[in-house]
Amino acid sequence: MPVHRRQPSIELLEFMGVVKENGNDQTSLPPVHTPLSYDYVLVAKTIDCQQREAFRKQTEYIEELKRKNLKVTKIIDDDLVFYGIQAPKEIFEKYRYLLKVSDACNWSSDQNIVPLSTRIRIVHFILNHTPIRSGENLRNLMKMKVFEARFCLHEKRKQRELKESWARWTACLQGQPITAVRNYFGEKVALYYLWLGWYTYLLIAPALIGAIVFLYGLAFFNSSPLIKEVCEADTVMCPLCDKRCKVWQLSDTCTYAKVSLLFDNEGTVLFAMFMAVWATLFLEFWKRHRASYVCEWKVSDWCEEEEELILEIVNNANCEPKKYKHSYLRSTLVLICVTIMILVIIGLTHALVVFRVIVAVLLAEGSWEFLSNHSNSGAMMLGAVFHYLIITIMTRINRIVAMKLCEIEETSFATTEKSFTVKMFTFQFFTYFSSLFYVAFFLGRINGHPGGYVRIAGKWRLEECHPSGCLTDLFIQMAIIMVLKQTISNVFEFAGPWFSRWLKRRNTKKLQRKCAHCYLKDESEGKYGAELCENCKLRDWLSNYRLNDVDSFSLFHEFLEMVIQFSFTTIFVAAFPLAPLLALINNVIEIRLDAIKMVTLERRLVPKKTNDIGVWINVLEAIGVLAVIANGLVIGVSSDFIPRLVYHYRYGPCANGTVTDVDCMAGYINNSLSIARMDDKNILNEFSSYQMVAPSGLNVSYCSYKDYRSNQDYSLTPQYWLILAVRFAFVILFEHFKQYTYILKTSQNNVAQFLTPKTKPGTRCCHMQVHCSLVCTERSHPGQE
Repeated sequence: MPVHRRQPSIELLEFMGVVKENGNDQTSLPPVHTPLSYDYVLVAKTIDCQQREAFRKQTEYIEELKRKNLKVTKIIDDDLVFYGIQAPKEIFEKYRYLLKVSDACNWSSDQNIVPLSTRIRIVHFILNHTPIRSGENLRNLMKMKVFEARFCLHEKRKQRELKESWARWTACLQGQPITAVRNYFGEKVALYYLWLGWYTYLLIAPALIGAIVFLYGLAFFNSSPLIKEVCEADTVMCPLCDKRCKVWQLSDTCTYAKVSLLFDNEGTVLFAMFMAVWATLFLEFWKRHRASYVCEWKVSDWCEEEEELILEIVNNANCEPKKYKHSYLRSTLVLICVTIMILVIIGLTHALVVFRVIVAVLLAEGSWEFLSNHSNSGAMMLGAVFHYLIITIMTRINRIVAMKLCEIEETSFATTEKSFTVKMFTFQFFTYFSSLFYVAFFLGRINGHPGGYVRIAGKWRLEECHPSGCLTDLFIQMAIIMVLKQTISNVFEFAGPWFSRWLKRRNTKKLQRKCAHCYLKDESEGKYGAELCENCKLRDWLSNYRLNDVDSFSLFHEFLEMVIQFSFTTIFVAAFPLAPLLALINNVIEIRLDAIKMVTLERRLVPKKTNDIGVWINVLEAIGVLAVIANGLVIGVSSDFIPRLVYHYRYGPCANGTVTDVDCMAGYINNSLSIARMDDKNILNEFSSYQMVAPSGLNVSYCSYKDYRSNQDYSLTPQYWLILAVRFAFVILFEHFKQYTYILKTSQNNVAQFLTPKTKPGTRCCHMQVHCSLVCTERSHPGQE
């Protein structure tokens, strides 16, 4: 039965740059030439006779590559076997339709060399999707230790240029050569550094304003009537724990009250509103900033899923893409596992609460008077350090779990990368912020009152807040985690790869000098077409092999680190106005640290094409919304801003517009305290006579605690309900402030105007599908018109 070939329309062929001449399809692509440099290197250990199966699979895989017309050069060095992979021009002629769609717009009329980033990207795909007869691909063979390493080679000249202009500490205050980074590492890496640089640049304003808010609190450090009232008070406070804790003087916490006012003042309210606007405008301005670059790079209409689909079809002998079947069973299983994982992480938050409660009791019962007097603060600091250790451990566990769940889903790499990003960020977010949410919104609010304390397992009392408020506890928790994360992580992030490279150099033989003939070839601008000798090739491959390994998710971890920092900078900024300043200092260092690590300490990342930061933009938008909600709740619920406001206008000396010489906030601390009397049976059962001995040695008949309760029946007072109503009103108003930021967002010019009128989103993806169909038709019916 004759097979008829369906001919594309002439208009479509002309639009695609294909014309008919003498019955043959001619494409407007430039001729494809490739230099004699190697696109990829595989490394394996020399295999003895007892590992025949590994040797067979290794040999079979290399033969499969040769069947695909890849040139393989084998060099043995002691116990290592290097396979240099080189793709000849026939490979790229085979992929000419893909290259036309992906890179032809970047070629000039006189350019006849395929960009190295494109060659590496295609060869990387071929290697990953070349199975042996038993079905294993390169990833499986790597796990089975058939091959030990795989990497693409650094270009010495360009590597040196990047090192001199970008990857050095003395360039911290200089701009970034984004175009050079893009040409060497690909668009994906370039957009990461473009985003990080833009984020760092826009952090300057929040850093300065946050510092001003901090200095504003510092200016009234000693003159505030609230601090004066605490420091001069003779109020006796109720014991903070059972059995060993005694009553204490409010004036003993004078320093704590001063620190609280540094971050819990009127300036933080305005700063939180500013950060809500900033987070929204940052993302909108980033979209415009990105659009200008991706249009310059001519990748604005690039489509990752389409490129992966085309590569799968063209790489397949039968022109069939890999089929991914959606399974509701697998999706349900993944959803259950994710839920269980989140519950486990939340359970760790409860463990941290128990840890702080027990440590507070142990410190209070200790013989060291300083720790005994500051048991709650000490427990909070130790809890923050313990929280950081949990974060360090859970980061590794979260990565393993997220990767396993993605393997269960069995999706394409593009979908897997997005799914892994969402899962990993979700796990990390709960790991970092579950404890902070407890401190911000539950600490000191669910602990009960004298005669009715809430206890863990009926034994340990929950923690209480200081009379000056709970915001200082949140500040301490954030400051310790953020400082430890940024300092220790950066030290290990740089020292780890540096030490690993030094160790590899120390444990292997010294590299031979490059011969003069190959040195001149390598240094010349027109080095394409000249091949190095075997010794010089081995020297180059060994120098790359000794660098630290990278994988497909290496850049993901850099993004994750910065997005978590963005969360710290925006979500609880009302409690820590100095967070943007710390983030700014860290980012200035982080840019150069990542550049040095990527250029000099790590193997070259496979250049990947993209036109955006992917699903991270959705994550950042979600963080921006959450930041508005969280900061509104922190100011309205966690801080003492609303109680002070209500006291000022309703209960204080200036209530109802009264004019007086007395400060309007005089008496606020005393007004916010309630009294527990020892003549009450419940109170008598709560505290022992030992605990009611004051520091002066006298027995006291009552003590004070922070709450708005009646001194008779301990019921909530009308002032409590008024404050609660005002809190809710403030939160609602603050959340509506987000609507204003949305108006600002929609008022910005649409990003689409930055796109050139010659290109429309989706056009190139359509071209790719048509080109692919032509390739498959030519393969299926060669020579047929």
